[in-house]
Amino acid sequence: MPTESKAHNYAVPFLLIFAFLLFGTGIFFPFFHVKKFWLFNDAVSIVGGIITLFHEGEYFLFTVLSLFTLVFPCAKLGLLTITWLERAHDLTRLRKLHGWVATLGKWSMLDVFVVAILIVAMKSAAVAEIHIGFGLYLFTFSVITTQIASTWIDRRLQGRF
Repeated sequence: MPTESKAHNYAVPFLLIFAFLLFGTGIFFPFFHVKKFWLFNDAVSIVGGIITLFHEGEYFLFTVLSLFTLVFPCAKLGLLTITWLERAHDLTRLRKLHGWVATLGKWSMLDVFVVAILIVAMKSAAVAEIHIGFGLYLFTFSVITTQIASTWIDRRLQGRF
């Protein structure tokens, strides 16, 4: 199995870089396009939506979405990177650190829930027509890639490859 271990040694850094690139571009690309009353068309990205919430004085939503959509995913990717880079050192500390990654992953799914509620609410209002944008796909693939990297790191920390 040395080949598999060597393959994972190259795959994990690639996955982490790829996940960060997907995340970084996904938050700026439109998550969805909203067409209101057949005349007005807006493209809404995560960053654009968060900035709009701040400018409109919706500080609670601004804080919640900033935390769960921007801060937690960045922290998760950062902790995964640190865990991978330090994998040859204190395994007890790294397993604890990776436990934080798992916890952050659960909380960072709240933004997916919020986006889903927003889309359903807007579609059911029949006031706007919504089309999914490229940013949603990039963001989703970032979450999936991050989860794969996290699973591989967890297996490595448990000594399973």
